[in-house]
Amino acid sequence: MTELYQVQELSFRYGAVPVLQGIAFATRAGEFIGIIGPNGSGKTTLLKLLSAILKPNTGKIEFGGMDLRSWNRHDLAQKMAVVPQETAFLYTYTVLEIVLMGRAPFTSLFGFDRPEDLRIALESLKQVGLLDMADRSIQTLSGGERQMVVIARALTQQPEVLLLDEPTAYLDIRHQQKIYNLLTRLNKEQGLTVVVVSHDLNLAGQYCHRLIMLSDGQTVADGTAEKVLTKERIEAVYGCQVLIDRHPMTGRPRMTLVPHDAA
Repeated sequence: MTELYQVQELSFRYGAVPVLQGIAFATRAGEFIGIIGPNGSGKTTLLKLLSAILKPNTGKIEFGGMDLRSWNRHDLAQKMAVVPQETAFLYTYTVLEIVLMGRAPFTSLFGFDRPEDLRIALESLKQVGLLDMADRSIQTLSGGERQMVVIARALTQQPEVLLLDEPTAYLDIRHQQKIYNLLTRLNKEQGLTVVVVSHDLNLAGQYCHRLIMLSDGQTVADGTAEKVLTKERIEAVYGCQVLIDRHPMTGRPRMTLVPHDAA
């Protein structure tokens, strides 16, 4: 597989407050990576650095063999798409209008949509299962449906890598499963590289090929779910007692919290 990211001794701080220190890893095209760790460990900051929203204080990120800072934003948007944790919709756009916004890096200076843009937008809606809602107002959709619209918008960029920040936050288990099944299908069938920040260790452990665990701004583990999600590491990093067993269908590690009264 082709190397995609090369992260070298990356550090970042907000003012005088250090957030990430000495982060180093490489990724290859076609991986499905989960970035996990407690609140305040630097997960979202790392995703913003990988998407060039933030710039590192020290260290370097290469993307596609080039320093990420040297990429033109327009060119980068044709390679990389970002799904934020929350997206505010202040106007009553239709679902199709919002998804078409993802074609901005490919449209003319005057922003007119081409037949090709419409075709790609409709195909993206079909991929996420919302084609029949194309003419609906975004304001009439549920939280899970809105998140699918945001993912469809990202897919219209036809990216090589999809970066997602807590895509299933606040969603019920049906939509959680639907989103992760979609990401898995895109990864397998289209070779899309997926990097997802997740608080849900069980979801990340069952779906991601590779986990990068952060704690206090540093990498404490990097590898398969079996390597990363151990009882000792989770209890040390998260400060709570857990039980680890194996999922009966996948064989991957599965975590259960130990209730206080049973500890």
